[in-house]
Amino acid sequence: MGVYTFVCKNGGGEWTAKQHEGDLEASASSTFELNRKLVEVALSAGGSGGVQSSFSLVSPTSGVCQVIIGGGGGGGGFAAGGAASGGGGETAAAPKEDEKKKEESEEEEGDFGFDLFG
Repeated sequence: MGVYTFVCKNGGGEWTAKQHEGDLEASASSTFELNRKLVEVALSAGGSGGVQSSFSLVSPTSGVCQVIIGGGGGGGGFAAGGAASGGGGETAAAPKEDEKKKEESEEEEGDFGFDLFG
């Protein structure tokens, strides 16, 4: 699993990014394009598997981008694990019964014998 963190700055209408602890960098005209380029740069640096990326503005002219490659903790891994277990369907039905019980008890608690809107 590889985690790449980039410090991003906007100067003169162009966004530039430099890796926090490393030599990777990229630039683009928008944060969207910069995020895409940083994913490509991180993938070319090595690593395989699923990719997650996030971009957060810290100020109007600076931000942080993080790219995570690999790890196997994505949505697909969770779904495959749930499907492989023998009683997956039964455990999914149990919370629905609990929800019904909670709704019934909430209705009983909130009924004081008068109608607020009637």
